[in-house]
Amino acid sequence: MIDDRPVLLETRGHSLHITLNRPRAINALDHTMVRLLDEALADAAQDDAVVSVVLTGAGDRGLCAGGDIRALHDDTRAGGRASLEFWRDEYRLNARIARFPKPYVALMDGIVMGGGVGVSAHGSLRVVTERSRVAMPETAIGFVPDVGGTHLLAGAPGELGTHLALTGRSVKAADALLCGLADHYVPTRRLPELTEAVAASASAEEVARTVRGFAEEPPAGELAAQRDWIDACYAADTVEEIVRRLQDGSAPTAAAEVAVELAGRSPLALKVTLAAVRRAARLGSLEAVLDQEFRVSSRVRDEPDFVEGVRARIIDKDGSPQWKPATLAEVDDSAVTRCFAPLGPGERELALAPADGAT
Repeated sequence: MIDDRPVLLETRGHSLHITLNRPRAINALDHTMVRLLDEALADAAQDDAVVSVVLTGAGDRGLCAGGDIRALHDDTRAGGRASLEFWRDEYRLNARIARFPKPYVALMDGIVMGGGVGVSAHGSLRVVTERSRVAMPETAIGFVPDVGGTHLLAGAPGELGTHLALTGRSVKAADALLCGLADHYVPTRRLPELTEAVAASASAEEVARTVRGFAEEPPAGELAAQRDWIDACYAADTVEEIVRRLQDGSAPTAAAEVAVELAGRSPLALKVTLAAVRRAARLGSLEAVLDQEFRVSSRVRDEPDFVEGVRARIIDKDGSPQWKPATLAEVDDSAVTRCFAPLGPGERELALAPADGAT
């Protein structure tokens, strides 16, 4: 009999094994799943019998492809507020994972995108495999990296995080490790053995040693060899200047290809994303960044590009979104600034981080 519960919980030895269980949707997160995950972690934190948590995804395609984009699109198009409540609970879950007091072992096998990064890359022990494809692809649908993604990418070496945030490109194991999105590489075939060994580990220190003991050198990545031109191009203060540097004749062909890629992204989303990553670097704490991301998500979802981007990329799949504004030059700076402004009367802030001066 097939178990169709969206989140499966199983105690294995000293571990609570959590499985995201929507394999046909590559385990995309809906609101019910977020609530179940949050409840499970709250209980596990208080349960002395649980030494560690292991997160995995059902099926063979990936851990999690992100949030349920169709549901968010439909709610936004209908003028609803369910998407805001989903993000509120999702971002609180991201913060809970980051401060979870026990080893949180995320098996980032296969596709790990958007919300999938949020439930894995804030964990204390993050494992990638040869099948891992890790990405924050939001600019392609007229949205902005969230779930603490701007915090993670702001911490990547040099301008690698800016590059990944703007392009939405996925990275394999070695580059996920380089960018600080993961901690260890373990081949997929060894994950069942690793899971059993973690379950047998009776202390947090033993769990960490166990995971390190399975770690191997990953296949070579790509980003380390591209650091020179990535850092030089993305250090610019504006998206327009970044694109100009990418198109410069002295830049390598790979840079020019990125410029073409960015031309297909939402101009507003690109500008807000660049500002979000830069601001995240200054904010420091994950909680403060999640507060910022909630404001940005609340504002950007009301712009036409989000609904249009999901339509073009996911629903109709014509691949030809009609962005508004259509060009970077047409995006007014005030529109970008407005995305970071405090929410208005009748709108609730996320308020994870203490206010300035508070303790």
